[in-house]
Amino acid sequence: MQDAETVLSILHERGAHGLPLDRLYRELFNRSLYLHAYGTIYRNIGAMTPGVTDETVDGMALTTIDAIVQALRMERYHWTPVRRIYIEKKRSKKLRPLGLPTWSDKLLQEVMRLLLEAYYEPRFSTHAHGFRPGRGCHTALTEIYHKWIATTWFVEGDIAQCFDTLDHTTLMSILSEDIHDGRFLHLVETLLQAGYLENWRYHATYSGSPQGSILSPLLANIYLAKLDRYVETTLIPAHTRGDKRHDNLAYTRLLEKARRRKRAGNRVEAAALRRQMQRLPSHDPADPSYRRLRYVRYADDGLLGFIGPRHEAEEIKRDLGVFLRETLKLTLSEEKTLITHARTQAARFLGYEITVLNNDHKRDQRGHRSINGQIALMAPRSVIQAQSAPYLRHGVPTARKELSDDTIYSIIAQYQAVYRGVAEYSQLATNRYQLNRLNRLNRLKSVMERSLTATLAEKLRMHVSEVYDRYQTLRDTPEGLRDTPEGPRTALQATVERGEGKRPLVAYWGGISLARRMQAVLHDAKPFTWGQRTELEQRLLADTCERCGSHENIHENIQVHHIRALKDLQREGRKDVPGWMYIMAARRRKTLVVCESCHVAIHAGRAS
Repeated sequence: MQDAETVLSILHERGAHGLPLDRLYRELFNRSLYLHAYGTIYRNIGAMTPGVTDETVDGMALTTIDAIVQALRMERYHWTPVRRIYIEKKRSKKLRPLGLPTWSDKLLQEVMRLLLEAYYEPRFSTHAHGFRPGRGCHTALTEIYHKWIATTWFVEGDIAQCFDTLDHTTLMSILSEDIHDGRFLHLVETLLQAGYLENWRYHATYSGSPQGSILSPLLANIYLAKLDRYVETTLIPAHTRGDKRHDNLAYTRLLEKARRRKRAGNRVEAAALRRQMQRLPSHDPADPSYRRLRYVRYADDGLLGFIGPRHEAEEIKRDLGVFLRETLKLTLSEEKTLITHARTQAARFLGYEITVLNNDHKRDQRGHRSINGQIALMAPRSVIQAQSAPYLRHGVPTARKELSDDTIYSIIAQYQAVYRGVAEYSQLATNRYQLNRLNRLNRLKSVMERSLTATLAEKLRMHVSEVYDRYQTLRDTPEGLRDTPEGPRTALQATVERGEGKRPLVAYWGGISLARRMQAVLHDAKPFTWGQRTELEQRLLADTCERCGSHENIHENIQVHHIRALKDLQREGRKDVPGWMYIMAARRRKTLVVCESCHVAIHAGRAS
């Protein structure tokens, strides 16, 4: 039986050459794929969250894999309905449904995802960035910044309830174009129709792919790849023509007149004509022989940039809606699908405001207009206001008294984590650091720092100035922070000593550079590679109990004990801490490979 790396490499090659798959279901019998999948998803927080049964990653064993494979061989594997819960959408009072599968279903879905991703990844469009290895929000925004110069109109395409309305028949038809394996297709179809339990009442699913499912993002990408091909092969060729714009006649006339005045010795009048000329575009912005259409998609959010008249932009939007409705059975959200003038308005995409700069006065060393037509990525004021809101009361930064029971280290670390997340995501923003009223992140930093110092002062019963005196420090390159080429920065620092032989825990507030970084790209997932077995897989295959040391004849009952976090091992005030806790804490692992009897003893509280 081939190892996981070989199987995935072969599928990747077949996908790159457009060859169909006819025996994909048989790959689901490969134990190495399940071990690889286990090593990939066991760290996820949801791995310890039960679905409609009590089964979680805790107690994972080779027998779990064998049971799944045996059911698949007999074609008797049954998907369990997911447990549905609701989570709040960001910056909205609406709730988003989330499905929680059982652990066995998660494991099998991850194996299917590995197989399908290996095959389809080389076939996806270069303009699709969502839920793909090595790509993410920042790669999509970087493409817009570098390749969409001089855009006239933005067409913001948002598909209404995309994940909830994917048509099962259409999806299966798309999959069957490349996968000629009825058993595998039937397995996908029964997954889509497994249904969900809400308040312990069963509901059938007739459309959509459940959010929270491991396979859902990939299935959505396969589904929407049809949209990508339509835009690339139909819309873009229909609305792209001409090598370059014709010269602007008004600009050319002024240029020639200025040259004649200069040759005649009338330099003052020539300079005045040049100043008048430089307020005009050098090429005809309304040239009917020149059009450009560009496209980028992240999940169900798409953005098109068009150079041409508005009526053609409206035609593009209309054609896009017709294709989605008639071919993919999807609907464009009228509320969110907008046509935006690029130079006078800003389009909203992936948490940024995107506009085109227009400045006739900014010049480069050669005297050319250097920023006209350039794309500007801006951090929206509304986003920063929303991030600042939890730290304000009546518009004034205030202490967060609900954190008063936390340690100083924890409070500083929480504030820094929130601010770092916003700062890192906004690293492409033109207005990331400005010394005027348009400044965004400096305002957030000021609000959060005043709230932080007020919270610490409330907890310690002291003045804010005393908080700075006690915790402020000056560091060139603080541990855990980026190097600061601008020089040393002030930061608030909290240190927790941990005894002999252990490095202290250090939390910082501040010290994050707000310099714009166009090359620092954050990916949604790791690049598409297949490495060797993870350390956990090797420990599981070693067939040795890490608690009692037994290794003979335990192959059938070796299991993995999981905990949610290392902090769960802390038992303050207890002197009788079990040995298995010491083992996990010393190794800083959230897993312990044990025999079945040891695992039962751990959960029963009998393990020493």
